[in-house]
Amino acid sequence: MSATWKTREEMEEGERTALASFAQKSGDSRGRRYPQASHAYRTEFQRDRARIIHSRAFRRLEYKTQVFLNGTGDHLRTRLTHSIEVASISRTITRALRLNEDLAEAIALAHDLGHSPFGHSGEEMLAECMREHGGFDHNCQSARVVELLETPYPDFPGLNLTLEVREGLRKHERPYKMDEVAHASRLKDKKAEDRPTLVEYHCASLEAQVADLADEITYYSHDLDDALDFEILTPAQLEENEVWRNSHGAVLARYTNTRQPDLHKLIIRDIIDRQVHDLVATSAQMIAKSGVGSADDVRQQTMPLIRYSDELAEANRALRKFLYQNVYYHPRVAEVNQRACEMLRRVFETYLVDPDRLGEGAMRRVEKEGLHRTVCDYIAGMTDRYVMEEYARIGDAVVE
Repeated sequence: MSATWKTREEMEEGERTALASFAQKSGDSRGRRYPQASHAYRTEFQRDRARIIHSRAFRRLEYKTQVFLNGTGDHLRTRLTHSIEVASISRTITRALRLNEDLAEAIALAHDLGHSPFGHSGEEMLAECMREHGGFDHNCQSARVVELLETPYPDFPGLNLTLEVREGLRKHERPYKMDEVAHASRLKDKKAEDRPTLVEYHCASLEAQVADLADEITYYSHDLDDALDFEILTPAQLEENEVWRNSHGAVLARYTNTRQPDLHKLIIRDIIDRQVHDLVATSAQMIAKSGVGSADDVRQQTMPLIRYSDELAEANRALRKFLYQNVYYHPRVAEVNQRACEMLRRVFETYLVDPDRLGEGAMRRVEKEGLHRTVCDYIAGMTDRYVMEEYARIGDAVVE
């Protein structure tokens, strides 16, 4: 070990010693699309995490709606706080399962980089605007952000993240081929016959699977939390749901004299703890039963190994339905978001007619990407506030 710092090689060796055989080791990364020298004292996934955190798209998440329109409450979550919470839960789960925390955290922090303004309502509006032009999905858009739209490097587009982080963002593309390693910097000096064989995979790494379900756990619990703070749910409604009811009873058994609002905060914490405990226990059993011995063995599985118990999976489906019925489509949420989405639609249509408003950087992509996709990329990257300001500018221009 260096007298002054721990080297990347020592960190990689530490992973091989401390992590499970089926964890994705940073030293075994399939590399980056564009060759870059390795760092002296950061692993590949640690570098990815830093690139995501320092990106413009990540900073803009602070002003993008999670459920409740950004700016309507000081304590309500945004896409940024949601992403940080997903990363926190991801690290807890991966640590318990002896997986790679850095990889799971990087995927978690990047998973919503492509989300539109105005939350799910904004995503639905963009999808409608793009219905005849390839559609819009925030998961695919997150991959576009890190592979194309962020441009911090002069020699290539995107953040040039490792394949393992990028596969975690393409969670709906199954099966897929890991076919982008021919020029990876970690492999560039190897003979062709020594390079990994290209194989079609059905599952991403366990770390990517963890980040996916940590996202669910986070929004199940924290959307309930925000809805209570926003006063659109009643105790009677909540008692209809099994997940809430179980944690409510457990909390009252431990804290008999607790009253609102402290009570509901304790219930939210209990929901998260129960979800994480169930996920860790069930996933450990599934991993052991599968017999996987490497990260590539995981990718050869036909079904994810990170999962809830059957009982909790069923309860979570009911909770998801409950949230849509009582929170996401509640008039105080839906009506405000719908007005905001009409602004988004107007801005989209105006850019199609007057694309010079996009600016020189975006206009350079029109020839290759097409006008509709370029406009979609531009608007998807906007904050809630910027869409509203641009809508006002468009209105002023029409009046003039």
